[in-house]
Amino acid sequence: MNPDWIIPDWPAPEQVSALVTTRAGGVSVAPYAGLNLGGHVGDDPASVAQNRAILRAALPAEPIWLTQVHGSAVFDADGRNASTEADASMTRQAGRVCAVLTADCLPVLFCDRQGSVVAAAHAGWRGLAGGMLEAAVAAMQVPADGVMAWLGPAIGAQAFEVGDEVREAFVAMQPQASAAFVAQRRGKWLADIYALARLRLHRIGVTRIYGGGACTYNESARFYSYRRDGATGRMASLIWLRHDGSKVGD
Repeated sequence: MNPDWIIPDWPAPEQVSALVTTRAGGVSVAPYAGLNLGGHVGDDPASVAQNRAILRAALPAEPIWLTQVHGSAVFDADGRNASTEADASMTRQAGRVCAVLTADCLPVLFCDRQGSVVAAAHAGWRGLAGGMLEAAVAAMQVPADGVMAWLGPAIGAQAFEVGDEVREAFVAMQPQASAAFVAQRRGKWLADIYALARLRLHRIGVTRIYGGGACTYNESARFYSYRRDGATGRMASLIWLRHDGSKVGD
């Protein structure tokens, strides 16, 4: 497994495995240079396939790749005939790998304290405001106070400039969300997507929240960033239940 990939630092049960790729490794060339896993961004399909094969070697199965649409639908990886047009997936079955792709939006990985269910969610500001994280927790069908969440690499609070409409969408639902916005020039704000995610999760009873310290925009050598580069690759955040006690990459 690539040593630059991120293994979440959180007290997940032993049978839960998770990882986040970076742009390190891979065969894609500029502007997708590195391990681009997004097949929808204009990269050479053969390069994406090779990059996904590199990732697959560290996993128990091919990831469940979603068609992400900035909505709040959750794909049930244990069900049948369900559309993969969704921004989250969940499973209770060992060996099924939930995955989301990001390049500034917030990836959130979930598990319960018993290690019986896992989920991965993709949330930009629209997804957060539209209840994506709440939908993912509801789909897990376990008490929210037994859920833990890990916030993966996203655009940081010093780089995420948004308009009045974004601030209003959050403050209208949670007045305390105003603390996550810092005024810039007229009609513009710097938004802390990590703080907004924590607020939304706290509101439904999820208080065991970890991660949330990276900035995809400012860490250009390590992360893809759509806001920074426009044409760019995508990283994957993945979570699954193991069949046994083996570690990630074993």
